[in-house]
Amino acid sequence: MGKNKLKKFSDMDTFPNVFQYPFSVLQTSGFPLKGKWNEEFFHNDRPIILELGCGKGEYAVGMARRFPECNFIGVDIKGARMWTGAKQSVEDGMKNVAFLRTNIELIASFFAPGEVSEIWITFPDPQMKKVNKRLTSTRFLKLYKEILKPNGLIHLKTDSPFLYAYTDAMVKENQFNVEVNTDDLYHSGLADDILEIRTFYEQQWLARGLSIKYIKWHLDFDRELVEPDIDLEFDTYRSFSRGYLETDPQFINKNDK
Repeated sequence: MGKNKLKKFSDMDTFPNVFQYPFSVLQTSGFPLKGKWNEEFFHNDRPIILELGCGKGEYAVGMARRFPECNFIGVDIKGARMWTGAKQSVEDGMKNVAFLRTNIELIASFFAPGEVSEIWITFPDPQMKKVNKRLTSTRFLKLYKEILKPNGLIHLKTDSPFLYAYTDAMVKENQFNVEVNTDDLYHSGLADDILEIRTFYEQQWLARGLSIKYIKWHLDFDRELVEPDIDLEFDTYRSFSRGYLETDPQFINKNDK
């Protein structure tokens, strides 16, 4: 592991808005802020919005700047990547943004039922060969429902035609209430202030002439979720690598290896 990564991991331990809970600690002690984020960290009763797979935290920080009336939490397992947004928000004295280093599979261990108002999924790996790893699969939607308020919102923003087609089929198959659904966001006339926050990788994809897809829907169901039974073509282009960043083994849930 390079010195730069070690320095970033060391910095993360000092940031007051970063929470790093190894799986072993979570198993034995639980997470003390579960159900208490508003009261004990943000010190207000404003809505909590998550960015899953936040990477460098560009969306979490960008949204926190634009919407001071809400609280934002970026979630990712890669600490060296998350360092960028965490450091920026600390230096800027931002009080409505935090970062949580964990596997998304463990998200229900950190939030109580109804504690989260919205979830943003920004440019995740489409996981074309692994259905249960897709962040819009029935497996993850069930996890999200455990922490979302009734009729809570989910946003997906992606460059992947595969993931967009899969999620489009998912929301239709399960008859979710969809507010926005477009396969070309920036030529749809729908992009607003928050949707125009562009991550580092998104800007590169746009420069390559790729369209950005976006779906916004309400997650409210009282029945068994159904995976869409469709054949999907794999993406025909190579997405920009987000880079391999080492992850400390103590943060890994052995069941997800």
